[in-house]
Amino acid sequence: MKIALAGAGAFGEKHLDGLKNIDGVEVVSLVGRRLDPTQAIAEKYGIGHATTELAEALEQPGLDAVILCTPTQMHAAQAIQCMDAGKHVQVEIPLADSWADAEAVVAKQQETGLVCMVGHTRRFNPSHQYVHNEITGGRLNIQQMDVQTYFFRRRNINAKGEPRSWTDHLLWHHAAHTVDLFAYQAGKIVAAHAMQGPIHPELGIAMDLSIQLKSESGAICTLSLSFNNEGPLGTFFRYIGDTATYIARYDDLVNGKEEPIDVSNVAVSMNGIELQDREFIAAIREGREPNSSVGQVLDCYRVLGDLERQLGA
Repeated sequence: MKIALAGAGAFGEKHLDGLKNIDGVEVVSLVGRRLDPTQAIAEKYGIGHATTELAEALEQPGLDAVILCTPTQMHAAQAIQCMDAGKHVQVEIPLADSWADAEAVVAKQQETGLVCMVGHTRRFNPSHQYVHNEITGGRLNIQQMDVQTYFFRRRNINAKGEPRSWTDHLLWHHAAHTVDLFAYQAGKIVAAHAMQGPIHPELGIAMDLSIQLKSESGAICTLSLSFNNEGPLGTFFRYIGDTATYIARYDDLVNGKEEPIDVSNVAVSMNGIELQDREFIAAIREGREPNSSVGQVLDCYRVLGDLERQLGA
């Protein structure tokens, strides 16, 4: 299977590292904003073609699919561009930064019948898969989720600490992870409320955000997000259930007493990004809908659109 990857930044390299472990997959084109650093990464990973134009990558002979790790504001239009070219596409989270754009991508997928998947990685982290298996196995019902998503980004930099060409967003990007995961674990979201802190004078976004959710099962979720946090970085999930408490930190899981839980046998890898890419490849090969398809995650973007209207953004 021949794949093009667009977005040769910090997250793009995580996908390249994961794809190396999947048999029968070749990355044949790499798309970046600037040609020289894109060529350098292409050489590092043995990719034969580098370009700054997605359209050029889409014309590569025998290309089957595209993975988009580009700036948020480009996701919806580029996903549609890929499907218009007859290519399967995986869009890194978020699918879009508006409800209307999210609907447009789903409409294009339904029109073409191609695999279109969104990188909602929390569905694939072994830690969250373990909890999901407990839920679907009838051994756990979520009563509450308490989630903290904390970064230190008072300047516009990426995960490598390098200057970013676009502005990240707490609501449309980072909250999307938890909004979708909560619905995945506890059922359709029926109520959502949000408050935000001051707008950053240069970045033009709220640096602190608080969200409350309720699912159709009666479970509740409290989500705190900040770009102002000088401390441990990342997202930490506390699941409070009727039979157990779990704390998930990316691919790792402990119980409420901080005792480690072995999740090494949950999937074929301990890397959530690799597992996400494996699902994308498998869905294409098997001609089926993937977990985290655009159709499955669409409701997350309905909720985000509702919250944006509440915030008056």
